[in-house]
Amino acid sequence: MMKKFLTSVAMAATIATPALAADMAVKAPPPAPLPVIYNWSGFYIGGNGGWGESHNCVDFVTLAGTVVGGCRDRSGGVIGGQLGYRWQSNQFVFGLEAQGDWADLSNTRVSLFDATLSTRVKTDGIGLFTGQIGWAWNAALLYVKGGAAVTSNRLDIFDTATGIGLASASATRWGGVLGVGFEYGFAPNWSVGLEYDHLWMGDANNSFTATDPRLVGFLNSRISQDVDMLTIRFNYRFGGYNAPVTARY
Repeated sequence: MMKKFLTSVAMAATIATPALAADMAVKAPPPAPLPVIYNWSGFYIGGNGGWGESHNCVDFVTLAGTVVGGCRDRSGGVIGGQLGYRWQSNQFVFGLEAQGDWADLSNTRVSLFDATLSTRVKTDGIGLFTGQIGWAWNAALLYVKGGAAVTSNRLDIFDTATGIGLASASATRWGGVLGVGFEYGFAPNWSVGLEYDHLWMGDANNSFTATDPRLVGFLNSRISQDVDMLTIRFNYRFGGYNAPVTARY
């Protein structure tokens, strides 16, 4: 009798266990966190430094016509800062930026038409005012930029033997710029990048007066200029990551 009773209890427990297990609430696993996407939107300020090269051709305009003064390349350091604003839509990043750099791009050479004269052409300032469009992969950004460029230039003519200055002219000239860059956000507010820019500055006339007999009859100088710049940039962006952005990539 007892054996039949125990057998019945065991069978009942076997039948009831799956039913109880089915009725018990199973705790769902927590949802996976949304990936944090680097947000490029916001105002930023930064500094840059690197290398620049200016290609110039100098012609002297006289009463009798134009005298070729020669072409030369001059390279040196550039250092400055930038200020801008970017806004991001999905992977596209748009921006506006103003950049100013001190430059030391100077070259001196003996004149082709008179070896007793030498010329020195120097660029000591560069400014860029550009728009940007870029493609972002989280904290990495590849962009192109273009807009207006301005350079500060000076031409000096001096005696080759003595170095005595005979005439000089300064000019601020405007042109265009096209550039490409890569930037990486290594912290919520900080990014580092590498940028290349090419400036087309066209031709500019620089008027000067001189009393030296070798320069009498010269009306002005005509200088053409192109500039290449390669700079490393650091930017601080205001605002941090903001809220996490859902990945749409």
